[in-house]
Amino acid sequence: MSISISYKNSFSKKSSTNLVLFVDEKFNISGLKKHIQSIEYRFISDLIKTKDFKKKILIFDLSSKKKIILVSFNKDISSSDVENLGAKFYELIKNNTQTDYVVNSDTVSIKLNNIIGHFLHGLKLKSYLFEKYKTKKTKKNINIFVTGKNKPSLKDQIKFKSIEDGTFYTRDLVSEPGNVLHPDEYAKRLNTLKKVGLKVQIYDDKKLKRLGMNTLLGVGQGSARGSYLVTLEWKGLKDKSKPLAFVGKGVCFDTGGISLKPAKFMEDMTYDMAGSAVVVGLMKSLALRKAKVNAVGVVGLVENMPGGNAQRPGDIVKSYSGKTVEVLNTDAEGRLVLADALTYTEEKFKPKFIVDLATLTGAIIVSLGSEYAGLFSNDDKLSKQLINAGEDVEEKVWRMPLNKNFDKLIDSKNADMQNINYVGGAGSTTAAQFLQRFILNKTPWAHLDIAGMAFSKYGGALNSGGATGYGVRLLNKLIEDNYE
Repeated sequence: MSISISYKNSFSKKSSTNLVLFVDEKFNISGLKKHIQSIEYRFISDLIKTKDFKKKILIFDLSSKKKIILVSFNKDISSSDVENLGAKFYELIKNNTQTDYVVNSDTVSIKLNNIIGHFLHGLKLKSYLFEKYKTKKTKKNINIFVTGKNKPSLKDQIKFKSIEDGTFYTRDLVSEPGNVLHPDEYAKRLNTLKKVGLKVQIYDDKKLKRLGMNTLLGVGQGSARGSYLVTLEWKGLKDKSKPLAFVGKGVCFDTGGISLKPAKFMEDMTYDMAGSAVVVGLMKSLALRKAKVNAVGVVGLVENMPGGNAQRPGDIVKSYSGKTVEVLNTDAEGRLVLADALTYTEEKFKPKFIVDLATLTGAIIVSLGSEYAGLFSNDDKLSKQLINAGEDVEEKVWRMPLNKNFDKLIDSKNADMQNINYVGGAGSTTAAQFLQRFILNKTPWAHLDIAGMAFSKYGGALNSGGATGYGVRLLNKLIEDNYE
């Protein structure tokens, strides 16, 4: 399935193409007279009296070849509501035999910035399919022709498309099976992002060993594949201002290592690299839209396998920070990857803030389900900015506690700390408390546990099931509203 969007100055009322028009919440159609033929107006006027106004979209079949579709906007509608309506519109038309639709932006009476852009954005996000490995692919093409004065500007068209491209890139990465997107392949793909203007630096096993990134390397040492740290830099400002930093967990497949996971649902562990995919998708979006900001993305790429050289429960490793970790459970591996990545990011780039993302704990799903990501932070300002951005784009976060009283649950008798809390309870908080120990210079930091958000078996408002791309739009909104 592909969606083609093009822009035209006008269209003929006598056109036989399907027509999308916008009305208020009461479905008052008096403003549509000049946009459709008189016979069509009379036809709709008669039928609309029998329709259920609880529905936001009404479809009128004028003939076997032409439909008129009315989309209702409340006067207090939000941009996310508009996007959801765009997604709902896609659901209604995706199986139609007709493939061409004219969207008349002049019929919009609601004053909301970029209202048509948000409508089309929702439509595009919902249309994503991952069919790379299917022999029979959906070949249908839907053509959307946008007319009228309320069309998004060229700059806004580029912005929306860049966010879509970044989100789709994230979804593509998360959807790939583990035998294809292992760390070696992942690093190669990231290297190709140089062509969109990102500076890419790849650190392989040898470089990581010299740097002393032993917590990251320990996770991947049981795999036949390499382990990597990859940095992606975007310099959208000419000055040398501190960058915004985003760090992602990239465990391409997680068996649990020697602390082997149960077989049931282990196939879902291909998405244990979703945090890194969000960082990559965001960085691609920033480059494509030429964001006026300096930013860096840092991802740790490993495969957690139970090989003959695998890390053992009870091993003690020294992190890049110099702190030592007793590995009590090799399935608490994401925090080990992030530990080295966080300290390195803080030390090398000296950023304004660091946001890390990871499918870190099952405990966060117990707490928040698939409605909110868990937010843990040492900074109230950054937390509030993330919460507000999440509300605006409906990629919501909920702040969870951090407190020094939790430290006793991860203190080790044999090392500086242990990688899991075996006393019980507060699994997500103790994981975040562990990560916080690797922020050494009081840099504002937020950790997003996205285990319940990265993948959906049933689909959501703006995705049709599978990889959601959660986080790209959230972080883009954070940047757009506060740092550009």
